[in-house]
Amino acid sequence: MKTKTPQNGEAEFTGHQVPSWARASRDCVPEDLAFLSGAALASLHLQLDNAAVPQALLRDRLALRAAEAGVAFAGRPETVAALRDALHLMRPGDLPGPAGDIYLQWKRATGRPATLRHLCRALPHHSPDQIGIWLKSGQGAPIPRAAKVIETVIAEAPRAETTALILGDAVLADGLGWDHVIPLLATGLTRRALGATGAELRDACHRAILRSAPDTLGLAADLARRAARLRAVTPKLRAKPAAAAVALFLTRDAIAPLALSTPPDGVGLSDRAARRFCDRLVDLGVVRELTGRDSFRLYGV
Repeated sequence: MKTKTPQNGEAEFTGHQVPSWARASRDCVPEDLAFLSGAALASLHLQLDNAAVPQALLRDRLALRAAEAGVAFAGRPETVAALRDALHLMRPGDLPGPAGDIYLQWKRATGRPATLRHLCRALPHHSPDQIGIWLKSGQGAPIPRAAKVIETVIAEAPRAETTALILGDAVLADGLGWDHVIPLLATGLTRRALGATGAELRDACHRAILRSAPDTLGLAADLARRAARLRAVTPKLRAKPAAAAVALFLTRDAIAPLALSTPPDGVGLSDRAARRFCDRLVDLGVVRELTGRDSFRLYGV
């Protein structure tokens, strides 16, 4: 872990970074791509084992990025703000809509360990048997194995891009010994690459890692700094459920005040107290209001 000391004297978290030499050029041969993507994954592996990084929050924010890419693949260029609204402003019994459904699949896929049972819960449109078959379709090293899974899913279910990417990233995580799905291929692959096969898709997956790993490392470092500031002010908060509420902020990309006062996530704050609590965190500079609206607001680290 690296630190730098700003003028106020406090050590600022910068975290691990992809080496400057681990960059792909257009004329890289497949062996070079494999080596460089391996270096990028090694750097990322260190960050995913760093206690300073709020890992659940990192995965949840990456799920949002993956969903944004996924709706674009599906021809629905929804904004991040629209995706957040689709899930966080749903009422009991509401459906999230096509774009919100993609987001919900990613949140479920990244929110729990990448077991077959949890992946089936994230992908309810496919049978557990089919998901199990797809997961076993790839062999070999993590990235070639993930590429084969993506190719197989797309070949058998051409419109199931989200399923292909979730399972591809799940297989990648399994091959690297990670407990959870980390959206890397989903945020690094292009729509054109999803139509490739064989060696072309494998090389596209290596390049996807080289695109997504530096962004993920940067996000992890940013969230670690923000989380440290939020934890530092927690003792100053007067509300009795403050610690429980802060814990939620450190696991969720966005929170509506109502979520702090109602099951299943409620921490014992009334609706009014929850709104005041969120605004207090904004005043302290440790949480942001994400919508710019006067009502139906969402807050996040």
